[in-house]
Amino acid sequence: MGNTSIKTENQIAVVILNWNGREMMRQFLPSVVRFSEELADVIVADNASTDGSLEMLAAEFPTVKTIVLDQNYGFAEGYNRALAQVGHPYLLLLNSDVEVSEGWLRPLLSYMEENKDVAACQPKLLSQREKDMFEYAGASGGFLDRYGYPFCRGRIFHVVEKDCGQYDDIKDVLWATGAALMVRREDWISSGGLDGRFFAHMEEIDLCWRLRNRGRRIVCVPQSVAYHVGGGTLDQGNPRKTFLNFRNNLLMLYKNLPESELHSVMRTRAILDYVAAFKFLATFDFPNFRAVLKARKEYKRMRPDFVPQRMENLQKTVNASLPERMNCSILWQFYARGKKLFSEL
Repeated sequence: MGNTSIKTENQIAVVILNWNGREMMRQFLPSVVRFSEELADVIVADNASTDGSLEMLAAEFPTVKTIVLDQNYGFAEGYNRALAQVGHPYLLLLNSDVEVSEGWLRPLLSYMEENKDVAACQPKLLSQREKDMFEYAGASGGFLDRYGYPFCRGRIFHVVEKDCGQYDDIKDVLWATGAALMVRREDWISSGGLDGRFFAHMEEIDLCWRLRNRGRRIVCVPQSVAYHVGGGTLDQGNPRKTFLNFRNNLLMLYKNLPESELHSVMRTRAILDYVAAFKFLATFDFPNFRAVLKARKEYKRMRPDFVPQRMENLQKTVNASLPERMNCSILWQFYARGKKLFSEL
């Protein structure tokens, strides 16, 4: 992970992982190039696209550097392989469907420079389609409940809030969105980067949870703003997405939970997962019903392979209890107590 081939000209490498996203990049790269090149090198890492992405980049974005991967490694391993070739002190993982705003990098860089205990940060993430609304994938910083369900300042489950400046304070969070994740290179290397076995979904939460357990901070810096389309690879409700989210969430819990919580949390999660599966069945959504069952089966098959990482995480944990991890169920708060907004929790 330490080998580099991209010349370091700035402190930040903005790295966009692309797979057949030519038109997305054609639409959103102009803002990234325009508002990033003062402080960052803009790099596209290509996961063996077949849609002419590289040819388009060469013709229309000559200042953008490229890393060409030999196959589609998915989000997690694709970034691992790409960032091994980047030597910048700060790495910023950016989705191809993100539009950035003027001056977006400076607040992130300034905060990281002034706070050496911060491993990673994110901008405020708003919807590219409705720019006064938070975006589902990260909003103003992410949290977890006791059973591994993620939620954000500005988004709980399907309820997404309007941005009225209510979450504009810099805030310690449990996870920063992978749609626009800035991470210190030394923390990326020491933590092992993303878990390539996840392929896609939940890998940034797993990374951030590992870093928090090891005493490093994760923050949202809302003075930086980016706009995300979302669902650029798989739409909400896609059975493949359901499978990856359920499987990877279970693997993430297994890797990172304290020993004292592991068995009770996983027992409860089994019940909740089967409730979710039968809710799909009750609405005749057979593909997603099967996706949940397949995810649990695959988790059990893969779990033994994650024992070494769990042991390593436990050994390196210095924060046994994290304030950014709710010690109750967000499902209960949302459905039973009617708390739909983060400010109500």
